Amino acid sequence: MNYIKAVISKIDTVDNLNVVSFKAGSVSLKMMSLELDESLKIGTKVVLAAKSTNISLLKGSGEGLSISNQLPCAIKSLDLGELLCRVRLRFLDMELESLITKDSALRMKLEVGEAVFALIKSSELSIIEVL
Repeated sequence: MNYIKAVISKIDTVDNLNVVSFKAGSVSLKMMSLELDESLKIGTKVVLAAKSTNISLLKGSGEGLSISNQLPCAIKSLDLGELLCRVRLRFLDMELESLITKDSALRMKLEVGEAVFALIKSSELSIIEVL
């Protein structure tokens, strides 16, 4: 599991659907949720979570993507297995992990130290802890 420290910057609610915006450093993040604890307010510090299998990687610009959460990262390490590749990423002062297929890692020609974007759909992000 990946953990990202953030602060709630905006909450939009229509019927039972919530779109919560966060700031992690200067990076904006969004989360969709059907249920939201009423105690959560703008300025609340939280820890967000995302599974390693729900983090995709992008080299270059992500302007044409519908994925809201595009975190600028540097590749810290690559662990190529027979089928999968574990990619450890540095995002701000946090470490994230993406689990992708070995074929994708080879096709993308990923290298340690390289700049990439970690992509997380807003429906795959959740609040795991209130600080």
